[in-house]
Amino acid sequence: MGAVGFTLVEMLVVSAVIAILAALVLPALTRARERADAIACLNNTRQLGLAVLLYVDDHDGFLPYNMALYDTGLRSNLNWANNVMTRDLSSDNTNVDTLTQASLGAYLNRNTTVYHCPADQSMSAVQLAAGWNHRIRSYSMNGMIGNPGTPSLTGGNASNPDYRQFLKIAQIPRPSEIFVFLDEQPDSIKDGCFLNTDSSNANSLLDVLYGGSGGDLAWQDLPASYHNRNAALSQADGHAEFHRWLNSETVQAAQPNSPYDPVVVTSNGEDFQWVLSRTSIKLSPSRAGSD
Repeated sequence: MGAVGFTLVEMLVVSAVIAILAALVLPALTRARERADAIACLNNTRQLGLAVLLYVDDHDGFLPYNMALYDTGLRSNLNWANNVMTRDLSSDNTNVDTLTQASLGAYLNRNTTVYHCPADQSMSAVQLAAGWNHRIRSYSMNGMIGNPGTPSLTGGNASNPDYRQFLKIAQIPRPSEIFVFLDEQPDSIKDGCFLNTDSSNANSLLDVLYGGSGGDLAWQDLPASYHNRNAALSQADGHAEFHRWLNSETVQAAQPNSPYDPVVVTSNGEDFQWVLSRTSIKLSPSRAGSD
């Protein structure tokens, strides 16, 4: 009896069947992985938010420090996170001590995975060449939440002078509507302080620096959109949720080998205004701009 084998036609048929099955299965596996990443990201923001509430309980109602480390060059473990994300080989991108030794580290049991969204794999060519898997932080804190290092007597913020800087949790009037953390676009993340300015106030610090005049809106810090145009946010009451961005200008793909820290100008401000309305509340006219 001769040896039994596959004919060329049979092999082609089997290959075609395998290709068809792969085409059917792989998209489903990709969607499942994307969904798992989104759930993990939402859980991370929830844990970060709950860590803030635990911190508040231990500090007489005061929120953590949230200083703009990138703009000032400061480094302090008083801050909720003590690093600045870059596109070079700075140790801030990989040194977990900048998270575990910072003020929220103990309230997260030194678990550094909470600070990183699994969908955030953005690295520059030089970082990939160094063998890095990812940078260690994907999230930022609302810049109007916490002690910015130079709190004003009126409760304002030089970068957003018409709005309230929340130094204590009890000062937040609608905790279910004011966000504490969100995942930030990897080209803009830098330090852990997420802040944009009300462009209707041409005297605010960011408007002076970036040319705002009450016209087009400029995202100096841009939210991420990893999860099907959604970003994960935790609110001051402890819950976390996704928000889907409506404007195409908000949904920016990472460009890790381009100039860092882009300013994205949008003519349609639905997303910008949504974030602004959940950043803080306006100060009364007698207090606004009087810092």
